[in-house]
Amino acid sequence: MKRKEFLRGLGLIGIGSLAIPIINSCSQDNDDGSSDSSSNTDSSSGSGSSSGSGSSSGDCSVTPSETAGPFPTITPSSLVKSDITMDRTGVAFTIKITIKNTNASCAVLKDAIVDIWHCDKDGYYSEYGGTSMQSVNYTTVHFLRGRQTTDANGLVTFTSIFPGWYSGRATHIHVHIYNASGTSLLVTQIAFPEGTNSAVALVNASSANGYTKGMSGYTYNASDNVFSDSVANELSTITGSVSEGFVLTHTINVAG
Repeated sequence: MKRKEFLRGLGLIGIGSLAIPIINSCSQDNDDGSSDSSSNTDSSSGSGSSSGSGSSSGDCSVTPSETAGPFPTITPSSLVKSDITMDRTGVAFTIKITIKNTNASCAVLKDAIVDIWHCDKDGYYSEYGGTSMQSVNYTTVHFLRGRQTTDANGLVTFTSIFPGWYSGRATHIHVHIYNASGTSLLVTQIAFPEGTNSAVALVNASSANGYTKGMSGYTYNASDNVFSDSVANELSTITGSVSEGFVLTHTINVAG
């Protein structure tokens, strides 16, 4: 049965306890943007040179809302940390996210709570597994998930490894943002630049670092079921190299 048909049969909404196999692990994320990622807050809502640039801060409109996917962090308040790598291996990756407030002419938003999560180099998520949706059982571990609070510059920084990919989805990072009191402001996703010399292409050619799939069968942003409608305001900037690691910078606008 095709993945799309399978998820449609499940009703898609509320797939909180299922997981996805390596080639399908979150290829058709659900539409429930208010899933368990907010369980510990008051309320919820739904090559050495640049590897591409985004335009998320080009205007002062709210960044598009996207699904939290079937694998949101179960207890995000327990994962307050900046280094989310744990035992995962791969190309070194630093994630820098700036939060701005559209209710204040897009001034930076201090003390916003930012949760992020993404899959490992093989396409697996922690906190889920042992099912037909993700055969490997990672229900007892919490790699590649973390929470930070923005500083005076509206910035949070995470240390991680470059995410892998799986069938049906482009490389991406999930983000859930709350205000200082824990009220959900936005659930969204971060897209990665693509192309011959992009970080996505370079990393996935790096078999020495354990990325074994290359780009054959990769789903590009234009065909991705989340990003295909409009990726411009969710596209990050990535700089660096495979040997030295990459740095992602991205701005997300919320109505704070």
